[in-house]
Amino acid sequence: MLVGIDIGSTTVKVVVLDKDKQIVHTAYERHYAKVREKATDMLINVRHLLSKEPIQVTITGSAGLGVAKSSGMGFVQEVYACAGAVEKFYPETDCVVELGGEDAKIIFFGGAIEERMNGSCAGGTGAFIDQMATLMDVTVQELDALSSQHTQIYPIASRCGVFAKTDIQPLLNQGANKADIAASVFQAVVDQTVAGLAQGRRITGQVVFLGGPLFFLKGLRERFVETLSLDRSIFPQNGDCFVGIGAALLAADQSPMVYDEVVKRLRDSQETMETTLHRKPLFASQEDYAAFVSRHSSVTVPKVDINTYSGDAYLGIDAGSTTTKLALITPQGALLYQYYAGNLGNPVRVVKEQLQLIYQLIGSRICLRGNAVTGYGEELIGQAFCLDAGLVETVAHLKAAQHFNPDVDFILDIGGQDMKCFKIRQGIVDSIMLNEACSSGCGSFLETFAKALGYSIADFAQLGLMAEAPVDLGSRCTVFMNSAVKQAQKEGATVADISAGLSSSVVKNVIYKVIRAPQADALGQHIVVQGGTFLNDAVLRAFEQELGRQVTRPAIAGLMGAFGAALHAMSLSLDRSALLTAEALDTLQYTSKPSLCQLCTNRCHMTVNRFDERTFISGNRCERGAGKPKSSPIPNLFRWKYEYLFSLPRKAQGAPRGNIGIPVGLNMYENLPFWLAFLTEMGFDVTLSPKTTRELYNLGQFTIPSDTVCYPAKLLHGHIEALLDAGVDTIFYPCLPYNFDEGQGDSHYNCPVVAYYPELLGANVTRLQDVRYLTPYVGLHRPKDFKKKSMEYWGLTMGVDPATVTKAVAAAYRAHETYQSALRQEGERLVSFARANGHKMLVLAGRPYHIDPEVSHGIDELITSFGLCVLTEDAVAHLATKQPVKVLNQWTYHARLYNAARYVVTQPDMHFIQLVSFGCGLDAITGDECRDILETGGKLYTQIKIDEISNLGAVKIRIRSLLSTIQN
Repeated sequence: MLVGIDIGSTTVKVVVLDKDKQIVHTAYERHYAKVREKATDMLINVRHLLSKEPIQVTITGSAGLGVAKSSGMGFVQEVYACAGAVEKFYPETDCVVELGGEDAKIIFFGGAIEERMNGSCAGGTGAFIDQMATLMDVTVQELDALSSQHTQIYPIASRCGVFAKTDIQPLLNQGANKADIAASVFQAVVDQTVAGLAQGRRITGQVVFLGGPLFFLKGLRERFVETLSLDRSIFPQNGDCFVGIGAALLAADQSPMVYDEVVKRLRDSQETMETTLHRKPLFASQEDYAAFVSRHSSVTVPKVDINTYSGDAYLGIDAGSTTTKLALITPQGALLYQYYAGNLGNPVRVVKEQLQLIYQLIGSRICLRGNAVTGYGEELIGQAFCLDAGLVETVAHLKAAQHFNPDVDFILDIGGQDMKCFKIRQGIVDSIMLNEACSSGCGSFLETFAKALGYSIADFAQLGLMAEAPVDLGSRCTVFMNSAVKQAQKEGATVADISAGLSSSVVKNVIYKVIRAPQADALGQHIVVQGGTFLNDAVLRAFEQELGRQVTRPAIAGLMGAFGAALHAMSLSLDRSALLTAEALDTLQYTSKPSLCQLCTNRCHMTVNRFDERTFISGNRCERGAGKPKSSPIPNLFRWKYEYLFSLPRKAQGAPRGNIGIPVGLNMYENLPFWLAFLTEMGFDVTLSPKTTRELYNLGQFTIPSDTVCYPAKLLHGHIEALLDAGVDTIFYPCLPYNFDEGQGDSHYNCPVVAYYPELLGANVTRLQDVRYLTPYVGLHRPKDFKKKSMEYWGLTMGVDPATVTKAVAAAYRAHETYQSALRQEGERLVSFARANGHKMLVLAGRPYHIDPEVSHGIDELITSFGLCVLTEDAVAHLATKQPVKVLNQWTYHARLYNAARYVVTQPDMHFIQLVSFGCGLDAITGDECRDILETGGKLYTQIKIDEISNLGAVKIRIRSLLSTIQN
């Protein structure tokens, strides 16, 4: 008998082959970090097959190497095990896609074997799917069943489970169909595999799909087949154990062993290397803990019995990302009623049940004078129940924190998936920091591990308080932290040690990844912590240990948003609340259905919510989706620039020489007037690639070689494919190491991606080999050299005479100057309009490509919906006096940002937001410099990071918080 043992990150697979190499047994089970125990038990279960004569064994898998070494048995790398099985059963295979618990890989055959595997992120794996199912409060099997009933696919981030959560949670809060979300989760896995793993190499031919997720989840298989348009896709009958089969086949090269010896070796194997570090205990003794509890329990809220109280009351609701909180208070701020629980993806139902209960409790003795709602579900809940007011979360939390500490200068709120950090200056929110890149410091992070280890979150937290040797787990991706936890368990760490270690990881992530504080004093002198996660004494203690100072945690830390909303309701001074009556609540009918808005290129996936005869539309990025006028009368320079560029003439001057295509992306968004004038003056008609959509991105995602490059660069692959699909046989996209010299910096480079991406496209989009692809190196900053090189290049390439090129060069520079002049004049008109009509102004600063609605996700329209006029950095940068900066100021786009920030500092009615695309390594430096310029000048600094999918809920929090501060 031949035995293959595949020990993966989450499961163990055991395969037995007979002497003819036919499968006689397969088993697939989760090991829950007990790797050796599970492998041993699974071998014992097949004693009847293996105990009669010697056997040959090979171990494989991501967690199998250590077991093989310590047990002295043979090991084979899993790629070779997979290749061995493929060669035997499917010799015509071109590609293998394998998804495991934390690992994902693609193996390309044909010539040398080439493997692509996930590295720093476990997005698109079985653990990713597990997390999404937990978020939706369904099992993985139920998620699969739901996906078969979907009617549409929502765009959901795939690169990280955190981004996916922040896309899914608003959909759940807005009442989106769970079946659609389930299918969208599977589509996100496909997108991650194609864009993140294939990295520019097409998945074609005969494709074999392996691994547990693909074996067990029919909906996932369907998304792969449909997306890849495969004619020959194979899902083996034993796809869950296929690598184990390969290991068993290769076991023929191992020395025979007696069955009992194999079992003994597995059972007795030990790890020989300890890698886990430890921290000092959270508490030295029970007395130490008692003093800690006494100190924090003194910050409390008085409670009044709702059954005997009579008088006025005010209600606050916090509709959070994963939980719903309610606080009913008296005019003196005492608590009459409180509620805190998960919303189970249906906040409307939860709030309705709670309001009905409150009506029963208050009867006629208590008059509900006012109410307010905050949180992610603010608009939905406010519309559903006719609440009196809604307020942004930052303001609600500030009101609550000031109730306990009027001198508060820093607030840290850690919720289920969100971290919010507010610096307070002169009693108002000065700056806001959110966890835009990772949620490994949030409540769901701890809850996930507690459930995985078989504990409730409360019991799990309690265990860590007196742990003697907390493990130092650092601060990492939630999924990969699993591996660190498993390693610690192998080395003897107790559940208590792990609990304490994870609590420390939470606060490390907050301090060093979100706040990025160099020292404790950077946070403030009067720190208030809140949010459900800080009800965990272990997290609170770890936070105080890391900072080296005491902080304030109110006893109602988890209710602070609702409590602050109730205080706001009290400040409204209403005679009576507009809340639905008890009778109206009893008869309230709520339905929701998905809808795709096709009124503009955003193509928003909306949810139409109906509450009796009232309708509330969510998910729309602009007002048109809600049936309101197309454009806001408030000026928006993002919109003006975009419309200007696409209105430019594209037809040749005189008799046409032919047609040339231009992909509209990256720096083309600012150089388009130059190139259109240049080409049309030479006699070429110009075809521009279509306006950007998510569908256009999908056209080119198969040719993207890097998952970490910025989204605007990724989009160019789709623009190229669209031009080729349109039959364009000549495409022009020049390499520009330098930008125009605007005299604002030490030099005027383009960033490397902008400068050289044309060459990357030529190397990765194979269809470009069939057309004329023109990528000359040119320098627009030196007109004389540009004219000389243009005469040489266009004469040799397209036969254009020198005189025509000379005229075209002159026309191109005139067109660029005309555009710059028009832009600045429009900026001046906007400023005059804003000041004449009493509007504040925001400089929405970024790169030329941020005016693309698909790249910016309509953030500019979101800002104008709040009554602010939108300027761009290039409309005001020239108005500032050039001054030295603390960095090497050699990038044109950055120099504009610095100058725009300096100009904003001089204007009383202007404020500044910087847009940053994930994947842009230069923007961290830019952000620090802009922050220094603005904060030194007494202005706020806000940075919004955007990616393929942007969490508009977090964006709204930032913008509304900024607006609230401006108004104050």
